[in-house]
Amino acid sequence: MNYRISTNMMYQQSISTMLAKQAKLAHTQQQLASGQRLVTAKDDPVAAGTAVGLDRAVAELERFGLNANAVENRLGLQENALTRVGDAMARVNELVIQANNAAMGDDSRQAISTELKAIYAGLLDLANSTDGAGRYLFGGTSDGSAPFAIAGGNVIYSGDQTQRQVEVAPDMFVADTLPGSEVFLRLRTGDGRIDGAAASGNTGTGLLMGFSVTDSTAWTGGTYTLEFGANDTYQVLDAGGNPVTSGTYTKGESIAFAGVQMKIDGQPANGDSFTLGPAGSRDIFATVQGLIDTLETSPTTDAQRAAMQNNLQAAMRDVSTAQGKMIDARASGGAQLSAIEDAAALREANNVTLKDTLSGLRDLDWAEAIGRYQMENTALQAAQTVFMQMQQLSLFKLMG
Repeated sequence: MNYRISTNMMYQQSISTMLAKQAKLAHTQQQLASGQRLVTAKDDPVAAGTAVGLDRAVAELERFGLNANAVENRLGLQENALTRVGDAMARVNELVIQANNAAMGDDSRQAISTELKAIYAGLLDLANSTDGAGRYLFGGTSDGSAPFAIAGGNVIYSGDQTQRQVEVAPDMFVADTLPGSEVFLRLRTGDGRIDGAAASGNTGTGLLMGFSVTDSTAWTGGTYTLEFGANDTYQVLDAGGNPVTSGTYTKGESIAFAGVQMKIDGQPANGDSFTLGPAGSRDIFATVQGLIDTLETSPTTDAQRAAMQNNLQAAMRDVSTAQGKMIDARASGGAQLSAIEDAAALREANNVTLKDTLSGLRDLDWAEAIGRYQMENTALQAAQTVFMQMQQLSLFKLMG
């Protein structure tokens, strides 16, 4: 059998060989120019797929970092606002102590009331603080509009009670700013556990100076009423009107019952009463407004002065409890800021690991690539030399 090799076929084979070697050389040049081993996915499909997944992980870490920056800014602004609220409440406490001086006249109390009105307005502004991006710090997740407003003489809250959770590292969440309902509303009265008050209709000069739980095992959480009778006698009734204890009042001594005690001073009149029970809740604005209303009265009788003093004593207890709430709120925010720092360290460690892995998949082995480039360049030159020699082949030259 005879085989024929045409001149055209030889030319085509030589050209195809040169083009293939040129393509390989161009690909290696591309790798050298970019410093990347994976110029296209076909260079290493498995490594390319893995690298895409790692790229997404790195991008996710960047997103977590942006989340962390945003919530850190908000928590920092919350800390500033709560510090100022705490300062305002400290000033309120100072003013109440001043106003509780029996020698203070109506003009002085009016001056204190005027300052309290300014503090009230300042507290409302702080409650409506923003994060600089148009979102309100204390609105919960409904932070697109001011959460606090005055309606009918009272402050109302239009935010929600949800505290947003923000992911700042893989499976690591921190809490955003506290909703205003937890900061400015729902503040426990009294000492935070129990609270007492003088009846509004008292006609004597009895003062509720303090109270406390003395035996937690005996304290049932019920509400009790201390009633005074003739000749300094008293009895304590439970919520059902049943007698719990009785005795004779001695000025300045504590009266103990059911695991609690009350200290009464002054001279209660026959029929005067005081209540003691579980602490309720009141918003910070109502506490300040109550003080303003109390100071704007002008007591003329001993009973009226005693009523004012009882109100001021109750206000001091409520303000002290509110200050404790602000400290707790700041501590909560501080814990979240600390968690953000921990998350930053975790993100950085993960980022280094991911980028090292990506480097191993994508980065070029320069020594191998340069050696390969030289070999491919030599092979291309050889193919070109063969082609040039083939072009010079001629039957006439052989016959000559």
